[in-house]
Amino acid sequence: MHKNQSDAIGELLKTYGETGGINYLDAAALLPSRGAVELACADLLSLMFPGFRGEALSDSTDLADITRSRVRSLKARLKTEICKSLGSFPPDKETEKKADLILDEFVSALPEVRKVLWSDIDAAFEGDPAAKSYEEIILAYPSIEAIAIYRMAHELYAKVPLVPRIMTEWAHSRTGIDIHPGAEIGPYFFIDHGTGVVVGETTELGKHVKIYQGVSFIAKSLAAGRALGGKKRHPTIEDGVCIYAGTTIMGGDTVIGANSTIGANVFLTHSVPPNSLVYYEEKQIEIVQKHSHKLKPRADGFTE
Repeated sequence: MHKNQSDAIGELLKTYGETGGINYLDAAALLPSRGAVELACADLLSLMFPGFRGEALSDSTDLADITRSRVRSLKARLKTEICKSLGSFPPDKETEKKADLILDEFVSALPEVRKVLWSDIDAAFEGDPAAKSYEEIILAYPSIEAIAIYRMAHELYAKVPLVPRIMTEWAHSRTGIDIHPGAEIGPYFFIDHGTGVVVGETTELGKHVKIYQGVSFIAKSLAAGRALGGKKRHPTIEDGVCIYAGTTIMGGDTVIGANSTIGANVFLTHSVPPNSLVYYEEKQIEIVQKHSHKLKPRADGFTE
């Protein structure tokens, strides 16, 4: 039986009182704006890759002025959201001073972030024979966007609540690649294809790690719930490891030794030593010629 509109609205209002989840104006003042943070992400990508985000530079003499202008704009945009995240808006003097310090440290870290990010582009170019140029990788590879936003969000992760998660979830929604800003990821990181990749909060990845689509680094069990907060729950992947599509590696005590290769569709809950080859030995597959193989009807209506 369909409820009339008045009854439906009444029941909807009742759920507000029972479960919360309403961002009233007074509460909204202390929550960062998703829209503003997402615009900041776009600004950050323009700082990492000038001229590649639809804002062509007329010539190299423009770059210094444009960069200074972008940094000023970025700091102004993020300062408001950081103050909100720190629990004071309009901010008191102490919160404003803390936000300014966080932003100064963040901007100071960007040159090194860009150097590491360029190592990721190097890894993509060296690791993907389909790549024709560095420009193609910057413009077209979703993994570079996801990794770039992760690396910048990671710089804020221990200092500011909420904002780093909004940043990486923006990248997740655009790329299908879910990297938690708390993860520790070394240089020369390459995700080939990328859709469905999950990198949990306490994951540690070494240098020159290459993974394919559908790879997940997750916790073994969340039965303990909040008691697991702050504890190592996700695996450690050492230098030079390659992990193929669809593999899941679980657990904070799981370590994949350096220079190992993990084949596709492997499910791992324990450590493997360095220089290992791990693969799933599947059930035998039969291949026959369609016309020479007599088709037998099955109960489900298909033939075999």
